[in-house]
Amino acid sequence: MADTILVTRSSMPTLEEYMDEIKTMWDSHWLTNMGPKHKQLQAELCDYMGVENIDLFTNGHMAIELTLQAMNLQGEVITTPFTFASTTHAIVRNGLEPVFCDIDPVTFTMDVEKLESLITDRTCAIMPVHVYGNVCNIEEIERIAHKYELKVIYDACHTFGETYKGEGIGSFGDASCFSFHATKAFNSIEGGAVTFKDKSLGMKLYELKNFGIHGPEEVDAVGANAKMNEFCAAMGLCNLRHLETEIAKRQKVAERYRSHLEGVEGLQLNIVQPEVKSNYAYFPVVFEEKVFGASRAEVFDALAEQGIGARKYFYPLTNTFSAFHGKYNVMETPVALHVSKRVLTLPMYADLALEDVDRICELILSCRK
Repeated sequence: MADTILVTRSSMPTLEEYMDEIKTMWDSHWLTNMGPKHKQLQAELCDYMGVENIDLFTNGHMAIELTLQAMNLQGEVITTPFTFASTTHAIVRNGLEPVFCDIDPVTFTMDVEKLESLITDRTCAIMPVHVYGNVCNIEEIERIAHKYELKVIYDACHTFGETYKGEGIGSFGDASCFSFHATKAFNSIEGGAVTFKDKSLGMKLYELKNFGIHGPEEVDAVGANAKMNEFCAAMGLCNLRHLETEIAKRQKVAERYRSHLEGVEGLQLNIVQPEVKSNYAYFPVVFEEKVFGASRAEVFDALAEQGIGARKYFYPLTNTFSAFHGKYNVMETPVALHVSKRVLTLPMYADLALEDVDRICELILSCRK
């Protein structure tokens, strides 16, 4: 069997570059609590993303959870079940009720044609999810939110580094939340961020991630501890320097997949959105068994037998988690259910050899009966 190919592999600088970045920390002994590396990364991310304000967090989940808390919301939040557990859990952990909107069958993002019908007098916010680098229907979401005076918090964890119509993806909504986890196109080992326009929201976020501390002798809120440390910030600084090169490599991988799989009956590939500068974070394929001639499970197993990792992502839907047993009706999101049972994300990372992409595709196509 050939060497194992994981579904993703973290981008990293050279050891020498990272050591050079962190060596000043041995002089200062400043390891956390919004130190020089944290502040530098904050400034560089603002510039790179084209946003007015940003704050950094220990991970993407705390970025989402504390953003909801900072807004002091009550009631229902409309979101999608086609997402990672973090999105739904952050809503529930804030004492809010998730209301699940189905997804668009092409972009896999929130179906805006179903959104307005879910709004009640208890709705306080909309949390759309940009999926696989696909950007939500921002204009329609913003229109509906404005009409009903609702907050919009984007789960933008899949879209770091992207632009939509020339604007940084973090420029939209009341806030956008990002993950810098090791599996993402851009990572700081662990980390997250929130971009926002309202500076008063930024003040609340800062307090919440730092125990509610307002000053040296003033603690006027009950907060958490969600500060990004200096080692993670240093990794972020290094990886940011190489991000455009890494994205260009990912693009070549995606194009190689398409050269083999595009147009194959029974396979639905990810949409290419013309007004989006993509980060090529994921390469999902939806397998329609009756047309393609093999099920997702058969393809998954065939790849696994050859040491190739694929991921059923997102599966299961969050509204089917045993943690919420009997609480939600999955048949209210039939498109999300259909896709979740058929989608595989194939190996995707900057240094994935194109010859390995060829082999993965040959194995997939050989599964047809």
